[in-house]
Amino acid sequence: MADEGLRPIVVKRIKKGGHAHHGGAWKIAYADFVTAMMAFFLLMWLLGSTTKGDLNGISEYFKTPLKVAMQGGSGSGDSSSVIPGGGKDLTRKEGQVKLADDPTVSKKTFNLTAAKAELERQETERLQKLKEKIEAKIESNPLLAKYKKQLLLDFTSEGLRIQIVDEQNRPMFALASAQLQPYTKEILQEIGVVLNDVPNKIGLSGHTDSTPYFTDAGYSNWELSADRANASRRALIAGGMADTKILRVVGLASAVHLDRLDPFNPINRRISIVVMNKKTEDAVSRDGAKLDVGTDTDATNAAAAAAAAPAPAAGKK
Repeated sequence: MADEGLRPIVVKRIKKGGHAHHGGAWKIAYADFVTAMMAFFLLMWLLGSTTKGDLNGISEYFKTPLKVAMQGGSGSGDSSSVIPGGGKDLTRKEGQVKLADDPTVSKKTFNLTAAKAELERQETERLQKLKEKIEAKIESNPLLAKYKKQLLLDFTSEGLRIQIVDEQNRPMFALASAQLQPYTKEILQEIGVVLNDVPNKIGLSGHTDSTPYFTDAGYSNWELSADRANASRRALIAGGMADTKILRVVGLASAVHLDRLDPFNPINRRISIVVMNKKTEDAVSRDGAKLDVGTDTDATNAAAAAAAAPAPAAGKK
C-alpha cells in the first residue's frame, strides 16, 4: 500500500535551438549593404558612361532653381523677377537687391579721367616750381646772372625746356668743335644739380645754324650737333645730375631753328634741355624714336628733308 502512494517525479528539459547561428536578423543587414553597394556601383557606372556635356547640364539643373530658370535673374528672390520675395526679409515685395544697387549703401567711384587730370596738374605744378627755382638760381648766382640772356626757359608739349643759346661774341663751343667753353661747362654743371630735384627724365638736343659745314670725311652739322649734345650731357653729369635721368640725346643740325626768319642768327646755335613730362617719357620709352623738339611738325619734316638733301659746300661756325 505504501508503494501506491509514491509517484514518479518527471523532469521536463527544453532543448533550445541554436538561433544564434541560424537566425535571420543578419540577413537583413547584409541585404541593405548589398543594395547600397549596388546603388554605389550603378552610380559610378552612370557617371563613367555619361558625357561631360550631360554632366554639366545635370549640374546646372540642380544649381538653378526652377523660378530662376523660368523668370530669369540672379537668384530666386531677384528683384527683376515678377514673383516677389527674397532679400533680407522674405515678405518684401520688391525682392532681393544687390549691394551695388542698394541706395542705403554708400558707393565709392573711381573716375579715371579725373585721376589722370590730377596727376597732370601735379606734374605741371612741379615743373613750374622747377622753372621758378632755376630762374631764382640764375638771379642769385653771379656766374649765371652774367649769361642770363643766353638762358631761355619755356614750356612745350614735352615739358619744361631750358635752352642755352649762342651770342655773336659769346659762343658756347669752340669754333666748328664740340669742345665746351669753360663758362658753358659751369652753366651746365649748375643746372645739373637743380635737375636732380625732380624725378622727370631729361632729353638733350644739339642745334646749329644754317651756315654750311662739311668735311671730306663726311662730318657735317648733323654729327657736330650730336657731338655737342653729348658734350653737354657729360657736363650735366659732372655737375651732379644722375646719369640714369638721361632718356634721349639727339643732334638736329639746322633743321629746327629758333629764329625762323634768320636761319644764320647765332641763337639758332643752341643746346636744348627738356625736362620731360610723363606723356613724353612714355612716348619715348615706347616708341624709341618719337621726337617732338620744338613741338613743330613742320620742323620735324624739315629735319628729315635736310638729312636726305645733298651735302652743302664746306664752311665753319
